[in-house]
Amino acid sequence: MKHGDKTANKNPKNGGNNKKSSGLAPVNHSKMKKNRSRLGGGGLSLQAFANAKSRNDGYNPALIKKQREFYKNAKCVNKYKKSQKQPNQWQSSSEATKPVEGTNEDREVDERRPRKPKKVYRLEEIYRQKREEEEKARMEKEAIIKLKSEEKEKSQAQRKAQKEKMLKRTRSGQPVMKYRIEQLLQTIQGSKN
Repeated sequence: MKHGDKTANKNPKNGGNNKKSSGLAPVNHSKMKKNRSRLGGGGLSLQAFANAKSRNDGYNPALIKKQREFYKNAKCVNKYKKSQKQPNQWQSSSEATKPVEGTNEDREVDERRPRKPKKVYRLEEIYRQKREEEEKARMEKEAIIKLKSEEKEKSQAQRKAQKEKMLKRTRSGQPVMKYRIEQLLQTIQGSKN
């Protein structure tokens, strides 16, 4: 063997043997350094990536919208349940205040049960008055709208009839002057008044 061949066969990393020791390809560190600098560093470790993905920073528009809708629905449901409870209470109390044929004890129990307060009667009366006023206002509004529409239809019919008269022609194709003169006369009389 030549002297140059010996130096070529020796590999300083695996003790002079040129054979692969671990079955992996030899690592070129200079290429790795170039790739790291080109790609912007070593990147995230697997643990850091997992932590970043699993961390909840609190801002998720879809989740916020869903929660807002949930609370809104819950609020509506609670209001509905309360409104359902109130009439039932009044019905049960009114049933309880009805005179029941029986002993004096039953009458005493009926007297102890709460009756509809005067305040509620007053509120119902105010509510009824308000509804009546609203109904009157609505009827007046409808009457005004009806009058306006009737006037509009009447004026449209007049305009249509006037237009038909103005478009009439003689046999020779000349406009009929009778209707035109009548219209001029009406406008003059209207301006005098």
